[in-house]
Amino acid sequence: MPMDVAMIQYFQTRLHELEERVVRCDQDLQRSNQKMYDMSTEVRGQLRSMSTLRSEVEGHMDNLAMRVDRVERDVEYLQNKIPDSSIVEIEETVLEQEVKEAQLKRKAMIGQSKECSTELASIKSQKIVKKAGSTLGSWMKDPTKGSSKIYFFSGVMNRTVLEFASLKSFTSSGSSGQVRAITLALPWQGTGAVVFHGFAYYHHAGTRNEVLKVHLWNGTVADRALLPGAGRMPAYALTPYTLLDLAVDEMGLWAVYADPDLRGNLVVSRLDAGSLAVEQTWDTSCKSVHAEGAFFICGILYVVYNSPSGGRSSIQCLFDIHDTTLTEEVPVIFFPKHYASHSGMQYHPKDKQVYAWDDGYQTIYKLDMKRKSPAT
Repeated sequence: MPMDVAMIQYFQTRLHELEERVVRCDQDLQRSNQKMYDMSTEVRGQLRSMSTLRSEVEGHMDNLAMRVDRVERDVEYLQNKIPDSSIVEIEETVLEQEVKEAQLKRKAMIGQSKECSTELASIKSQKIVKKAGSTLGSWMKDPTKGSSKIYFFSGVMNRTVLEFASLKSFTSSGSSGQVRAITLALPWQGTGAVVFHGFAYYHHAGTRNEVLKVHLWNGTVADRALLPGAGRMPAYALTPYTLLDLAVDEMGLWAVYADPDLRGNLVVSRLDAGSLAVEQTWDTSCKSVHAEGAFFICGILYVVYNSPSGGRSSIQCLFDIHDTTLTEEVPVIFFPKHYASHSGMQYHPKDKQVYAWDDGYQTIYKLDMKRKSPAT
């Protein structure tokens, strides 16, 4: 009997263990089924994504094929439109000829004054007139026929111009009664101001390239204009405060400035003194590097150079708008020794003199002229 009880307990224990194993197997099977289901779901999702991506790729390929086809048609069209090279060469030759003819016509339109039969030969003499005002500035004699007035622009940014009745009154120490202070409506910048026919022409301070025409009688602005392309760099490297230099000669009013697009070479424009309109512009081969100033005589630009530390000034480059001067054969023209370097230079057509501002010294250079030798 005890033996039977033991056997029953043994079998019950084994049966219980088998039941637990069956339960565990069932749980493992459920987990495996869940994993298979999850994997199946993920694979189906990836297949759907791949199907969508395939559709997109097919769409891109179709679009690319259409674009390639369109490009091929455009290339074929352009090839049919491109003229024969010989025709292009002929058209370029005709165009160059037309440009040359237009340039000759424009030059012919700019007539020379009867006074322009001579050109600069040398600097004949130097006369230091006075030391007054700032170390930088400009002064000039009124080029108006019959006028002997002197105008005094002291400093590189100011709005007060001094008018003297004559050179004698300017040099006289007790000439306060013969000087008139003119307050301009707007200040000038640099040392490139000029006086012409009762007006002051100058670069408006604080602007890049605005030129003002101001009444000298009452200081009011008569006209103003922008000079395209000017004012992006100093006109002369040794006078960095002057972006625009204005000049007067026998032919009228001129503007000089440097163009960074031309590697700093100087550009000259002829201006209408009445409206300030640009009549014509020339690119020159004269460089602004080491230049300190320039002046015009009969449509010829004379550029004055010096060393950065100051020394003997010299004319080393000129530009003739009429191409009547052999610029390559012009020798260097030296100035007499002076104090430092010029900050302003203005030519007087009648007197054939240059009024220069030399480190605060008002100086006059008398010019030696010679008969012009036309270029061949």
